[in-house]
Amino acid sequence: MNPNLENLQNLTRRHFLGKTAHGLGAIALASLLKGGLPAARASSPDPLAPRLPPFAAKAKRVIYLHLTGSPPHLDLYDYKPELVKRNGQDCPDAFLKGKRFAFTSGTPKLLGTPRKFTRHGEGGVWLSDAIPHLQTVADELCVIRSMTTDQFNHAPAELLVYTGSPRPGRPSIGSWVTYGLGTENQNLPGFVVLISSGVQPNGGRNSFGSGFLPSVYQGVQCRSKGDPVLYASDPAGVDRQTRRMSLDALRDLNEMQARELGHPETLTRIAQYELAYRMQMSVPEVMDIGRESAATLEAYGAKPGDSSFANNCLLARRLVEQGVRYVQLFDWGWDFHGTGPGEDIRDGLTNKCATMDRPVAALLKDLRQRGLLDETLVVLGGEFGRTPFREGRTAGGDILGRDHFPDCYSMVVAGGGIRGGMMYGESDELGFSPAENRVSVFDLQATLLHQLGFNHERLTYRFQGRDYRLTDVEGEVIHGILG
Repeated sequence: MNPNLENLQNLTRRHFLGKTAHGLGAIALASLLKGGLPAARASSPDPLAPRLPPFAAKAKRVIYLHLTGSPPHLDLYDYKPELVKRNGQDCPDAFLKGKRFAFTSGTPKLLGTPRKFTRHGEGGVWLSDAIPHLQTVADELCVIRSMTTDQFNHAPAELLVYTGSPRPGRPSIGSWVTYGLGTENQNLPGFVVLISSGVQPNGGRNSFGSGFLPSVYQGVQCRSKGDPVLYASDPAGVDRQTRRMSLDALRDLNEMQARELGHPETLTRIAQYELAYRMQMSVPEVMDIGRESAATLEAYGAKPGDSSFANNCLLARRLVEQGVRYVQLFDWGWDFHGTGPGEDIRDGLTNKCATMDRPVAALLKDLRQRGLLDETLVVLGGEFGRTPFREGRTAGGDILGRDHFPDCYSMVVAGGGIRGGMMYGESDELGFSPAENRVSVFDLQATLLHQLGFNHERLTYRFQGRDYRLTDVEGEVIHGILG
């Protein structure tokens, strides 16, 4: 809508009653929603001010570790003895009929895992030899083995995971969380994004964008090497006092525009300028992992100055410890088709897991030791799974790889009121479909919001005449994994 026309609307009696904070419209709306709106939103001029959720929360913050490309879950978490027994046999037609795959056609050969699986922890969680460090924290892990999605290409599947839609334009889950809860540290962004392996996520910035929510809720990408945030430093020849004077002048101009036009993005602009100024002092300090002990750096496998997944895991702990609400990590290189030695589910997977396994286990131990894990949700996984058969293009070679697979895969969740030391759900004997406790992407989203104190059906934002939510029109809380 044209901002000038929107401002004129605010002058009508109908819009006055609908938008006045303490007017009849607000009273009626509050009665209808019964506390569904985030607390104190109308009373605070700061869009990132900390807010209480509508009901008691188990978790206060989230660390989401996304393995871009999607790891081969059948070689990590979901042990299928029958698939191993039938390795090399033709895939039964019943599992192929009506299905489409990214790079496989005809009748592929079943591929049993070459990895060795053993049980770990008091819960007897099945984990492969590719992740020996995660084996040591098995009692913290909830492995969901019946995940399913309806997207089999990377970008749409990733967008569905983070925005609830396979198409760009919707707010990401981190934006929804900061919209609902604000941030606990006004000198840091509420939503921070860290990217390793030098590649942006498949969904691009849409995977951590704010969509139609005010842009103050979008993810702020930080770097573990060089300036932590691009363009946040003072320009050459400008000292901090001059910078403050410039921002004060910009604030006055923006406030004049806000009074004249009443556009919400003007208020967002003011908040972002002020946050950027405060970040100049606080972000370099929290992003400096050189302040950590040698023992901590060794536990994560982190090296100050590197741009690595290990560094980012340690940074994630430092950020949530300082009150950041949602930290998103993206790590490229998990697309195990078998098109080269690095994509072989034997040595290739061993080498790639070595960059992930140790820092993730260290992160969980570190959060536990610092008393943070019970209130921090940690999620680990990709955008879909990998096929129980060999990928079509590489089936005739010596390298073992798997194709994209949306029908059934595994995710790992820990902390934040989630039961540890358990496996939830089950796939069929060959790993093609959920056999028990099917979990959709929307179910996982609804559960994460539930642990943060929200009914996923009521955390909404009105856009283009309708109320949108992260879970669209689906989603059920997975009560079976809650502590």
